[in-house]
Amino acid sequence: MARPIELLIDQLWDTYRTINPQADQIHKLLTDRGETIVNDHIAFRTFQDPRIGIDQLAIPFLEAGYQAADEYHFEAKKLYARHFQHEDPALPKVFISELLLDQFPTDFRDLIQGMLDQLPKIETLSEPLCTAGPLWQVPHADYLALSKQSEYAAWMAAHGFCANHFTVLVNALTTLDSLEDLNGLLVKEGFALNEEGGAIKGSPDVFLEQSSTIASVVDVAFRDGVHPVPGCYYEFARRYPLPSGALFEGFVAKSADKIFESTDQKLQN
Repeated sequence: MARPIELLIDQLWDTYRTINPQADQIHKLLTDRGETIVNDHIAFRTFQDPRIGIDQLAIPFLEAGYQAADEYHFEAKKLYARHFQHEDPALPKVFISELLLDQFPTDFRDLIQGMLDQLPKIETLSEPLCTAGPLWQVPHADYLALSKQSEYAAWMAAHGFCANHFTVLVNALTTLDSLEDLNGLLVKEGFALNEEGGAIKGSPDVFLEQSSTIASVVDVAFRDGVHPVPGCYYEFARRYPLPSGALFEGFVAKSADKIFESTDQKLQN
């Protein structure tokens, strides 16, 4: 019988698939080769606000036995993040970031405040916050205005609380020897990769290599109508052993900084 945390992850995956149609296609591409896909981590986005911040999003994972691990700072993007992991290696790591609203100008914060003013009492939600979707409605013009200062904020305005991406653990693949080989297969099959900072972010020297697709474009219902915007992307991670022999379990901020850009509108052009 599936544990509640496994049911939650399945629910997150089902929603994620609708915001990233590539996910099913890539999943089928790999399983048709005989692969069993292992999910390295799930990522979430939120805002710096005590009602919906990292601590709130992490609740169902902490209740399931996850523990806080490392923390990360992204000064240029004005983000703070933490990751959580479970002693059961079959469960994916969880990476949660939040936008530091106090580092933005007043006009930007006013737009965000208009969204936060629509929040229900979080304790009244029938499902975990990480599955709640958008708890606000914004006009498309606000989405565009937010994107000029933070693509991250614009993405949150459109999609709210859901998995921003799932991640294939390349180490577990048996028919592909490297992340470079996987990227080559994906490009051959017509998937566009995020080339910001290079197709592969990181290196064996930092014990982690990452790549990702460019986010699928999906239709989102804004307050004033439906508009196409970037949705979610699929990430791929290869981990390397530390000098101790243990596999590196954390993240590299410099690499993650570029992975965040997989949802940027500029990559859709």
